[in-house]
Amino acid sequence: MKANYHTHTKRCRHAVGEDREYVEAAIEAGYQVLGFSDHCPWVYPDGFVSHIRMTPAEVDGYFSSLEGLRAEYKRDIRLLIGFEAEYMPSLMEKQDEFLRDYPLDYMILGQHYLGKESGASYAGAVTDDRERLRFYVDLCLEGMRSGRYKYLAHPDLIAYVGDDRVYEMEMRRLCEEMKKMDAVMELNLLGLASGRNYPDSRFWKIARETGNRVIFGVDAHDPRMFADRETPEQARHICQGMDVVEELRGELMR
Repeated sequence: MKANYHTHTKRCRHAVGEDREYVEAAIEAGYQVLGFSDHCPWVYPDGFVSHIRMTPAEVDGYFSSLEGLRAEYKRDIRLLIGFEAEYMPSLMEKQDEFLRDYPLDYMILGQHYLGKESGASYAGAVTDDRERLRFYVDLCLEGMRSGRYKYLAHPDLIAYVGDDRVYEMEMRRLCEEMKKMDAVMELNLLGLASGRNYPDSRFWKIARETGNRVIFGVDAHDPRMFADRETPEQARHICQGMDVVEELRGELMR
């Protein structure tokens, strides 16, 4: 791998390591492009404080740290500053207003919740509810159609264990609509390495048949993850015959 656009920092409260350690580990592993995309903060009207993302007060430090590292290591690697965020229609205006003056390079869509985080359950929770699956697909597609996000992270996050015919129908709908948009979907290396419910073989069979474009995302929560050579090879085997995007070109905000 020469590029990774899915990198977190300890500000999200479930990652470890200093910003500099991620940069140096990526350089050591031979990466040419490193995009940071920590979990984006939201401006919650009810004052809710998330435990899985940075607070709005930490965003200044996020950008100042990464901009400093970008200048320091400019001869060694190309650094980009982004966010991973959900698509929450009722909160988008406030998020746009909050982020307007930051030098944001890109965002990726990671639909972790089916609604506002406060009061909404995790999208990756095991379910046999077909309406929940349908709503997940609807949100992913609506988010990608908005043009805000450069790719869809772990599109197979939802752990649907109901009727396989329903899964096939809804996920084929997702893949076909993504294909029409020529939008990229991520095969998540963290999920693969740690044995999560994603990558889901059912999903990637559909994506291969549909001819979707795919990118590998380290989803780094620890600098040591960049040294893993085995998991990307496993991912290439899963995506054999698919259009694997090595690097995003002409698809960033700047």
